[in-house]
Amino acid sequence: MRTNYKIWGSILSCNPKCVVRTISFLVLSAGLLSGLSGCVSSENLQKNQYLLFSQTVRGNRTLPSSDFEALIPQRPNRRILRLPITPALWFYRLGSRTYDQAAAQRELEAKRKEYDQFTEKPDSTKSYRKEQKRFNRQLTRLRRRAEEGNWVMRSLGEPPAFFYETDAKENAQKMQRFLFNNGFFLGKASYSVDSNRTLGRRVRVTYNITENIPFHLNKITYQIADPRVDTIVRPTLARSSALKTGERYNAEKIETERIRIEELLRNNGYYSFTRQYIPLPLDVDSARSLSTDSAFRNLNIWVKIANPPGQPRHPVFRIGEVEVRVARAEDRASLDTTRYNGLRFYLGQQNYSLRLLDSRIFLRPDSLYRLRNYQDSQRQLFLLNQFRFANISFTDTTKGHLRTRINLIPIDKYELTSEGGVFVLYQGQGYPGPFGTASFRVHNIFSGLGTFETAVRYGFEAQTGFALSGSGVGIAQELGINTSLIFPHIVFPGKARFLFNRLSPRTQVSLGYNYTSRPDYGRRLLRTALSYNWLKNNKHQYNFVIADVNYLKASIKPGEDGDAFRAYLKTQDSLGSTIQRSFLSAFASSISFTYTYNTNVLGQNRRANFLRLSLESGGTTLNFFSNEQLKSFFKTTATSGLQYYKYLRGSVDFRHYIPVRSKTTLAFRINTGMVIGYGDNKTAPYEKLFFAGGSNSIRAWLPRRLGPGSSIPYSKSDNPLVPIFNPKRPGQFRYDFEQPGDIILEGSAELRTHLFHLGGDINGAFFVDAGNVWTLRNNVNRTGENISPQFIRQIAVGSGIGLRIDFSFFIIRLDGAVKVYDPSRYYIYSPNPDGTGYTVPGKNPGDLIDERFFLPKFRFDKMFKGPNPLVINFGIGYPF
Repeated sequence: MRTNYKIWGSILSCNPKCVVRTISFLVLSAGLLSGLSGCVSSENLQKNQYLLFSQTVRGNRTLPSSDFEALIPQRPNRRILRLPITPALWFYRLGSRTYDQAAAQRELEAKRKEYDQFTEKPDSTKSYRKEQKRFNRQLTRLRRRAEEGNWVMRSLGEPPAFFYETDAKENAQKMQRFLFNNGFFLGKASYSVDSNRTLGRRVRVTYNITENIPFHLNKITYQIADPRVDTIVRPTLARSSALKTGERYNAEKIETERIRIEELLRNNGYYSFTRQYIPLPLDVDSARSLSTDSAFRNLNIWVKIANPPGQPRHPVFRIGEVEVRVARAEDRASLDTTRYNGLRFYLGQQNYSLRLLDSRIFLRPDSLYRLRNYQDSQRQLFLLNQFRFANISFTDTTKGHLRTRINLIPIDKYELTSEGGVFVLYQGQGYPGPFGTASFRVHNIFSGLGTFETAVRYGFEAQTGFALSGSGVGIAQELGINTSLIFPHIVFPGKARFLFNRLSPRTQVSLGYNYTSRPDYGRRLLRTALSYNWLKNNKHQYNFVIADVNYLKASIKPGEDGDAFRAYLKTQDSLGSTIQRSFLSAFASSISFTYTYNTNVLGQNRRANFLRLSLESGGTTLNFFSNEQLKSFFKTTATSGLQYYKYLRGSVDFRHYIPVRSKTTLAFRINTGMVIGYGDNKTAPYEKLFFAGGSNSIRAWLPRRLGPGSSIPYSKSDNPLVPIFNPKRPGQFRYDFEQPGDIILEGSAELRTHLFHLGGDINGAFFVDAGNVWTLRNNVNRTGENISPQFIRQIAVGSGIGLRIDFSFFIIRLDGAVKVYDPSRYYIYSPNPDGTGYTVPGKNPGDLIDERFFLPKFRFDKMFKGPNPLVINFGIGYPF
């Protein structure tokens, strides 16, 4: 009560207007909280009907609570900060006031009858198909309205989560079975319900778990009726069995062992064997001689592999005749028949390389049936990207041989596609801009199962950071023409080209031209490359670029932006930076190897990892010549001729995804890399350097504008600690130019969750980014940009929130972030002589300012113009 007196005393000490505003605010807040809480009066709920407020699992010590919670399908209505505030329920009840389900159902039935009458007279015209699509869209919309309610109820609302005693009882029974399946045979699961007065018409459900003594495997005995099956299975038990002595009983591992034995036998000729011959439940016997107070009990189990009913053994199958049909439906009347390497081919109008087709088929006549050969054959034929349909079927001839038929339906030989959209250039480093792409493909070129593709792409967008151009925004455009030839094998002399047949090998030869025009500079790039790609499986991917040759012609634009950029390059050169050489015409060549491991599946919320390792060596073959010979050949000088590069580059990108709830994920990322230029110019091509900032990096900084290290965006040579501020945005540094580095270290953590549905899934995110780039060379007159033992103090930190609009086929992303820790905000105070610009209270000119913890400088009333502005990033897809 004493605290309340103080609060009201402080309120009444205000002037009358202050009192009125305060009381009005309190009344409005109370009303808003009451409304959003979705209060349910007795008129809204039937007798003995309650809302589910919360669910808790208690008492478990060994098994995690998340495993028990996953068994509960019911979910309470979403709340804010665990308070009884449920805005989604409030919107649902608001929408239900104007919703008539009976009328919606009648409208749906009427449209169904209209559609049935329409389909009584089918047609193949374009107008008929268009009208049919219109009917389907209308039926889908009406069906959703009848089943899920109106737009407010579906998109903004959430139906009330009622508590039912039968649900709680069924959940407790599932938990009881879960305990048993995890070795707690004596475990118990029950529930209790709390509905005290403070909850109103809501209940809390608590599931009480008593694990008791676990049972562990003591003796595992395999009883195999077929002697030949026994000779195959028993040698694998020690190294491959999922059942181990001493481990706690686990029903999931028993099922894993059944699947393992099934695959083992089906890879050894047992085509008809299934796990049903390993019956469940397994014979179990517990050693009851142990006292009940022991730490655990022993358990003996028997794994039986039975024979087919009435047969002394399992039949073994071999591959019989293999027929391969490669034709469309219209070609089946006239097929050419030929034999190659023991296979019979039926070919339509197109010719195919039988040697290459044969190399992707691992089912050979009179060979033992193996499941692995069947799976690899179907997978490799599909990954050729030459067939719309690839199917393999078997017919049992009852003589132990399987007649094999492979049916392949080719795709169209010529394919022309086009697409358009926004968010195209520089991976979301600017504002949205349009782009267009046209592609032309020729399949099965030279009858060798290869693909020829050429694509033209053009787009432009607005680039931020160009304060010198007046508006602070410039236009960047890009034109690209790329041609590639893809072969479905490793192009290499000799038999080595067929060593990777099971690994989806590809050889790609490409030639491309790319033109980039920005407000400050332009670059023309001619590139040719030869690369090998192969897949171990869906998780492991390898890419080996054995030759990547580039010819670059760069130029600085005339005008204010170009002059400023030219002056910037000269300043950086005087400070010891090598960036100026990156904007001269150049020749660059490299070889590289990239390994990618990915267990993340798009659209599935599960624990997953992503790892990409990349190693690159530039100018490797140039080491056979001296620098004098190379300078003479390329006519290289400090300002003309062709620059050439020798460098080593490596990078590591690791990501980890943790599902928190069904539609909530916690994602982490660590990205690091280093490039070392060891040639005469001591640098690497500009595209090979590292940058921080932007939509896929540290999002509180403008694209590519963070760093390097703790250096300010750029400095005058007379005093490198004095920053140049933005005259139109007091307190903000001038981020006019990109800041490349030789070393990058950045990490991100992002919490992603589903908000509501509106045309697509609307998802939200909260994220924290940290990182920076550094240089390896110690530039004179500019402090803080090279890597040092104090690099931890130079880690920039930003945080923000994001919005993602998920249309399934693509995701539009909008992120807003502010700076939390800015290592460059450590500078000498130098205010403008006229008193304008950014002023620091209590500081005199020449004082050292430490504003590195910069979050307090963010203000909502100056969200975009204050010292710490909100940086908006657009992008397509997730940042990682």
